[in-house]
Amino acid sequence: MNQYPAWKYLLIVVALVVGLVYALPNLFPEDPVVQVAHDTAGEVGPEVERQVRAVLEGRGIPVKAMERGETGLMVRFSSPDAQLRAADVLRTALGDEYSVALNLAPATPGWLQALNARPMNLGLDLRGGIHFLMEVDMDAVVDNVHERYASEFRTRLREADIRYLSVERDGEGIHLRFDDAEVRDRALERLRDDYRGDLEFEAVGGSGSPRIRARVTEEQLQTQRRLALQQNITTLRNRVNELGVAEPVIQQQGERRIVVQLPGVQDTARAKEILGATATLEFRLVDEEHDPFAAAERGRAPAGSRLYRERNGNPVLLERRVMLTGDYIQDATSGIAQDTGGPAVFINLDGQGARLFSQATGDNVGRLMGVVFIETATETVREDGELVRRTTRSEEVISIARIQEQLGRRFQITGLDSSREAHNLALLLRAGALAAPMSIVEERTVGPSLGRDNIEAGFKSVVLGFVLVLVFMALYYRVFGLVADLALALNLVLLVALLSMLQATLTLPGIAGIVLTVGMAVDANVLIFERIREELRNGNSPQASIQAGYARALSTIADANITTLIAAVVLFMFGTGPIKGFAVTLSLGILVSLFTALMVTRALINLIYGRRRRLKTLAI
Repeated sequence: MNQYPAWKYLLIVVALVVGLVYALPNLFPEDPVVQVAHDTAGEVGPEVERQVRAVLEGRGIPVKAMERGETGLMVRFSSPDAQLRAADVLRTALGDEYSVALNLAPATPGWLQALNARPMNLGLDLRGGIHFLMEVDMDAVVDNVHERYASEFRTRLREADIRYLSVERDGEGIHLRFDDAEVRDRALERLRDDYRGDLEFEAVGGSGSPRIRARVTEEQLQTQRRLALQQNITTLRNRVNELGVAEPVIQQQGERRIVVQLPGVQDTARAKEILGATATLEFRLVDEEHDPFAAAERGRAPAGSRLYRERNGNPVLLERRVMLTGDYIQDATSGIAQDTGGPAVFINLDGQGARLFSQATGDNVGRLMGVVFIETATETVREDGELVRRTTRSEEVISIARIQEQLGRRFQITGLDSSREAHNLALLLRAGALAAPMSIVEERTVGPSLGRDNIEAGFKSVVLGFVLVLVFMALYYRVFGLVADLALALNLVLLVALLSMLQATLTLPGIAGIVLTVGMAVDANVLIFERIREELRNGNSPQASIQAGYARALSTIADANITTLIAAVVLFMFGTGPIKGFAVTLSLGILVSLFTALMVTRALINLIYGRRRRLKTLAI
């Protein structure tokens, strides 16, 4: 009556063994490490390793291990304090030629890594890391919209063979000047047809100064602000993925702010450098007809051209018309140029960008082309006793080369100072450009020591709840209670294994979900055991009572757990960050507790009592 077929026992054993294996990596905490990398060369040689070891031994800083790889030297330590001391010492000893970064590295044994067994990801409150609150510069969004429309106006009017004197923009809109009112009216009719609904046009000025004033509608501006915010969030996600951060939190807060949480990241300067940078490229033809030095002396470029500076400070004139922007870049990788031996970035364009660039270079074979590197940064300065955010935009020509042939989808750019700069530029281009500059309005660093304290507090709460439940069940239900206790222990192991296999992020609310699961995990056993006792009081035999207890309590157990599971799913769908973590651990805990309560405890009871035909009493 109370016997499982062999395949059910085998299934339970396999599930428990797999759970134990994939829960094991959590017993090996991550090591604090210091990563040493060369700013220009790709590898760190053995002589640097010997120097690092000698410096640390001289300062009495214990080293757990050293590993040399393609990206540099990784030095492991046993404590965050030793890591921080070592980082300060190495920055002074190695100088500016080497970069020294803080990080955390897994300490999982190799045989577990071969099985792809990894520890759970820990959230910012448990692992430590960086919290940024970033604000998007919406004024820059409006400026970009005006700049884009102004560029489009020039192109549309040239295509329609309509002559204009100038196209200028200001904070209120775009102004187009003409030398004839009739020409202005033709341009007004053409532009109204092309931009109906997005822009408002008005003819101003008399016959002496005919002009068109164009304003972007408020509805269109709101749309562009919303799109810029969404594009920035997407770009930040791509950049964080390039940094290799596990389970980051990147979400919108209000109409212009973004919250970024990077668990495990300790190098604040590196994170700010990558996240806040706004870098892109523009490809323009060189104006070879005019003298750039004369234009620099006058401080004014000829009509149709713009004055730039090369990295060596020399002036250069580039045409206003842009051949290609970084928006069409599909992929970018850094490497070494075969012709010059210097650092280079190899660029792949998307289909539309390849067509545009192929046509532009094909029409201008033999001419010089300049590559403009554009970077926007926002800094907070104190003016008149108040903190003011100031946005600076730097544009410099990093490369000038003659177009030897028609270029297509793939090409390279050179002229970069170091391999590190090439790597960073490739990362930024690959992750996409920010639609608008952002400034960090709030920055918090959660140290690993605080995270360790949170883990210890959470661990104590789980152990306390676990022990109290164990004692109660053992005293109240005797042998059946001990079986439930064993199932509860296996429940925790399987829950940790599932969180590790799914690479879910554990936070303090997640630990609260585990504590709640510990209490709820025995609910099903309580319902089953009470049903068995009721059957015994009704005069049924022990074997029949066991059978009836598990069979008749099933519907009640399903009702209770399904309703809680629905609540957990709703929390996950509509909650944010910490609420999602609580919902994940709660829902997984419910599913695991059903397995342990209905199958594991039944298997153990069957092994203890199932073969005893003349059973007269139960220890319940």
